[in-house]
Amino acid sequence: MGRCEPHGRFGAVSGSSTSWQSGRLDSRKGPGQVLFGRMYEDAAIEQDVFAGRDRIMCIASAGCTAMTLSRNHEVVAVDVNPAQLQYARDRFQGDPGHPGKAERIMNMMRALGPLAGWWPSRVRAFIELNDPEEQMIFWSQRLNSWRFRNAMDLLLSARTLRAGYSRSLLASLPDQLGDVMRRRMERCFSRHPNNQNPYARALLLGQLSTDPPPPEASEIQLVNADAAEFLEQQPRGSFDGFTLSNILDGSDESYQRRLMAAVRWAGSPDALVVLRSFKDPGETPPLNLAADDRSMLWGLVMAEPIGKLLTPDGAYSR
Repeated sequence: MGRCEPHGRFGAVSGSSTSWQSGRLDSRKGPGQVLFGRMYEDAAIEQDVFAGRDRIMCIASAGCTAMTLSRNHEVVAVDVNPAQLQYARDRFQGDPGHPGKAERIMNMMRALGPLAGWWPSRVRAFIELNDPEEQMIFWSQRLNSWRFRNAMDLLLSARTLRAGYSRSLLASLPDQLGDVMRRRMERCFSRHPNNQNPYARALLLGQLSTDPPPPEASEIQLVNADAAEFLEQQPRGSFDGFTLSNILDGSDESYQRRLMAAVRWAGSPDALVVLRSFKDPGETPPLNLAADDRSMLWGLVMAEPIGKLLTPDGAYSR
């Protein structure tokens, strides 16, 4: 297998951009930051999708998905942000980790919870429930109050989020985000037992898992690179699966086309791709696993063969 020709094979590159290149959630100048202390992506989806496959490329982020997949796969974890990549490396070596920028923002929001009736004791009681029907009754009667709805609409308004997030990331969010996120939370609570859901515990209580890394985490290959650029340089057909987080949120169309073309190049003929997005998918695609993702955040979780996900010219088909 020969190597691809850098960049040129994959069409338009000049001017392509993604918000993740800065290593920051906001648009301020400065060094890259640890953005995520944990990943809010249910790796059980990847475990199921990639069963029986060998080599998987993933976005490193906080390292959670890479560690889960390392038990049964050869994993290459890529991140354009050196600070985030070092954080993942430390976790693979046993460091318990710490809150990132996203967690600090969520902590500030949670601190206002009592003003909306979200007392810590009440939220803990909700998290300990294990019957979705009972959870929805508790949610309707004790948590989803008008004060909570108004507070959520304010905190998740574009005006408020502008203080901590760049314009390009904000553009990837659906309109009326407060209402959208409440519906996604309800979708999760109506399907998944809270007391078996570490993502609900992390989101509502800020309690991050302290599980040690599996022994196989030491075998994860870490790469500091832009995902598209990395894949362009790999031998053709190098990977059997890709899990790309929500890398396309905050990316312009040129970068999306470049990345998808690089995935087509680096994927084996039957490779599978998992993609997430905060965006509201509108007309529901044939296969959207967002309701199965216990992290409850996503509008779209796609798991598709590269032939279905990508158009012939490498564009992202949605």
